[in-house]
Amino acid sequence: MRIEIDSIRARLRAPFVSASGSVEVRELLLLRLEDATGHTGFGEAAPLESYDGVRTEDCRAALEDCRAALADSDVSEREQLLAECARRAVLPQAVAAVDLALWDLAGRRSGAPVWRLLGAGEAAPISVNHTIAAADRAGAVAEALAAREAGYQALKMKVGIGDDAGRLAAVRAVAGRETTIRLDANGTWSVSEAASALRALEPVEIELCEEPVRGIEQTAELATMTAVPLAIDETSAKPGALDRRICDAVCLKISRCGGITGLLDVARRARAAGYDVYLASTLDGPLGIAAALHAAAALRPVRACGLATLQLVADRPDPLAPHGGRIAVPANPGLGNGMLEWYRPGSQQ
Repeated sequence: MRIEIDSIRARLRAPFVSASGSVEVRELLLLRLEDATGHTGFGEAAPLESYDGVRTEDCRAALEDCRAALADSDVSEREQLLAECARRAVLPQAVAAVDLALWDLAGRRSGAPVWRLLGAGEAAPISVNHTIAAADRAGAVAEALAAREAGYQALKMKVGIGDDAGRLAAVRAVAGRETTIRLDANGTWSVSEAASALRALEPVEIELCEEPVRGIEQTAELATMTAVPLAIDETSAKPGALDRRICDAVCLKISRCGGITGLLDVARRARAAGYDVYLASTLDGPLGIAAALHAAAALRPVRACGLATLQLVADRPDPLAPHGGRIAVPANPGLGNGMLEWYRPGSQQ
């Protein structure tokens, strides 16, 4: 196979602020695989250093470590090839790029969308939440109003970044009681801080709080101290986190799980342990979002997924724009068509 790796830089409309840091420019890697018959598959690596501690340059080096294995393969043994790349690359963000490209290639060779290859009989639009990026009260209210008018029934807000109570109360006031609001603390609180903060915020009616603290032990302890449902995100990657249920839900991400294959495996383990499962984005590009949509079609999560994040990017088309708070799962072969222009403005897929 022929392999190409391109660097992508996409500017956000406004700084994306969380307890983990602020992101103004999103850096991604675009992987292109072409087989001997001329079929191509695309994948992306989406490391986010402030979230997962992985640098883009390290992810590129990991993909380069896979080049020889990919070049020598005819992709007829996809699972074995992916396992070999996982052994060489180590980083799940790099493995995700290979996994997505192989699924995309398989779909294009067979003429079927990935969700069908995953065994889903249909692919209904996926319910998604709107992520409020503004860290100030006025900006958060403006976003909540726009989201309500656009038909979203779920909102997500970062907390642990200042004026949490004021922003949340203001957003609830304009969003209405019929809208669910989930929080994400990115592990910024101690157990006592989280218990106190959630106690103060509980009257606003919170769907759940993602990663209020860090680690298995702290999450399990906090779960006994609050009535607010908890979800693990970063902690889900810790050894033993999915061996038993320590809270209500787990938020899974394509990049962190090593692609569609890894995410479905983690989801099966999480559900077996008793967790509710939903998916989210790490400010992914459209290939990462599409991959999560195909996986969601197979998993059918009950909760809204955090996949409506392409709208946070400036000056690029959104090939997977939500309508009425839902995103349609691509029906074209592979991961779907019309996404390359986002990475390479002016190109055709």
